[in-house]
Amino acid sequence: MISSVRSSKQAGFSLVELLVVIFIIGVLAALLSTNLAGARNRAEDSKAKSNLSELKKALRIYYNDYQSYPADSSGSIAGCGAAGTSVCGSGIFSNDSDDTVYMRDLPEDFAYYSDGDEEFLLVVELNNASDQDISASQAVCSPASRLYYTDGPISATEYVVCED
Repeated sequence: MISSVRSSKQAGFSLVELLVVIFIIGVLAALLSTNLAGARNRAEDSKAKSNLSELKKALRIYYNDYQSYPADSSGSIAGCGAAGTSVCGSGIFSNDSDDTVYMRDLPEDFAYYSDGDEEFLLVVELNNASDQDISASQAVCSPASRLYYTDGPISATEYVVCED
């Protein structure tokens, strides 16, 4: 009878063992969640860079139609509407007169600067300040050398795209 009582007590886990396992699972979950947040930020940055690349192509098509890049209006593109001079709201970048669509879905968080003639600059803030593409883009498209860029110094997290 005494041996059967002892064997039933030894069959389960102690409270300390359960707490240790829960603590280990918590630490692993914390490590994984921070790693996943970094991956999410890198994916958002990649999407932002891709969106600017697509917008650059749309601006080149606009240039072929009007022989100049659209003017800027407080960081927005002023290249929509029948005359190609209306400010493009969120959404579509198009010419209403002949149904020319340059870009169906404009990115949300970017700034556009232009001299209204031969040059433009697209700027987007990235999450990852250590992204090597940031310094490379700033070297190619130096905002400081562009007289129409009036927003002061470019930050270490801003990725830029310009005409080639």
